[in-house]
Amino acid sequence: MTELAKGFPAFPARKRRTRRAQTWWGNAWIAALEDTSLDSDALRRGRAFAHGGHVGTITVSPGRISATVYGEDHAPHETVVALEEFSATTWERLLDAVASQAGHVAALLERDMPYELAETASDAGVPLLPGIDDLEPSCTCDDWGHPCTHAAALCYQASWLLDADPFLLLLMRGRGDDELLAELQARNADHAAGPAGAEADLDPATINRVKADAAARAALLLGEIPLAAHK
Repeated sequence: MTELAKGFPAFPARKRRTRRAQTWWGNAWIAALEDTSLDSDALRRGRAFAHGGHVGTITVSPGRISATVYGEDHAPHETVVALEEFSATTWERLLDAVASQAGHVAALLERDMPYELAETASDAGVPLLPGIDDLEPSCTCDDWGHPCTHAAALCYQASWLLDADPFLLLLMRGRGDDELLAELQARNADHAAGPAGAEADLDPATINRVKADAAARAALLLGEIPLAAHK
């Protein structure tokens, strides 16, 4: 499989600070981080670093997110948060389950991840979202915290990216947009006689619209414009 990676420009410092993401799946990501941590001070500092613009360009790729995170003394630290990729068998179960529900496909095309989609994945034995101990941080700093301040900052900013595009979670699980959409297209054809409802037409024009929509949502977040105002 071709190695995939997506880079996102550094978020500027934000005047308004909030602990929460804007979506339930973004908050589920944060919960996986916070429920694992034994150091509330590191989380607090991580939130301050995330909002203070201490995190450089974020790279999202299969099995990990990474960035250079700068300390209070501006020293750079190479920071990685790993998430287990799905096996080929797990992907088969997930894609079959998602493609069987036209509404799930339509939701993904709109960069949405309804609870029902995650429940469908869970029923198929696929833990789509990370849970306790699923996020594995590492950093070049000398902080023994789990996570350290820098990894916490990276995780908080990653939740903002996930708000705009839940496909990034699937990229960390091992598959990119083009491959996923092609797989869903093939399976969707097999379920064409399914229940009436929103039909997911995964032709090339739709794929291009999906990519443009994701880019627009990411731009809104980078510009700190509330997504709700643009729906």
